[in-house]
Amino acid sequence: MSTPSTRLCVLISGNGSNLQAIIDNISAEKLDAEICGVISNRPNAYGLTRAQEAGITAISLDHMQHDSRESYDKALQAEIESLNPDYIVLAGFMRILTPEFVNTFSGKLVNIHPSLLPKYKGLNTHQQAIVNGDEEHGVSVHFVTPELDGGPVIIQSRVPVFEDDTAVDLADRVQEQERRIYPLVLSWFSAGRLKMVNNKAILDEQELPESGYANE
Repeated sequence: MSTPSTRLCVLISGNGSNLQAIIDNISAEKLDAEICGVISNRPNAYGLTRAQEAGITAISLDHMQHDSRESYDKALQAEIESLNPDYIVLAGFMRILTPEFVNTFSGKLVNIHPSLLPKYKGLNTHQQAIVNGDEEHGVSVHFVTPELDGGPVIIQSRVPVFEDDTAVDLADRVQEQERRIYPLVLSWFSAGRLKMVNNKAILDEQELPESGYANE
């Protein structure tokens, strides 16, 4: 059996539904990669259990045990480097990373954010979409840069917003799309098709537009 070409380190803070989607796609041989480790800043994150059940190295690195963001990110960098990944996948990792950390792994850090960036950076994106009367909402996968949720978008997926939607309804609809598009993006990495150059997302040697790859 050939060795997978791409090693992924997945960072989580909670349930790990996107982590599970990645695990499932690897198991189904839809994604030629291996997860070399899962790291959570919250020791009770269920995603760590998902990793353990899949036979993946699961690391708890509690941010509460560090007195500064810089201290935590140095410890996180050391854990990641010990795993020797090709890419670091933020999958519900609820921490703002320091510029020093981000720049260390520039071009290797990818995140999934529940909005159609540049709309609604930060938290509570589903409620914001409802309050503002948006007719559509969605999710973006993007490279991570020092600007919060500001890195170049790789792909977006859109969902309708219905009149009687709650934030929970909308979150469920968006998360379904998250589990579809994140493994797709990782397959592009695995195939050597995707990279970041001069703060632009490049797929198959072509610069992607601001909204990323067209995904209907």
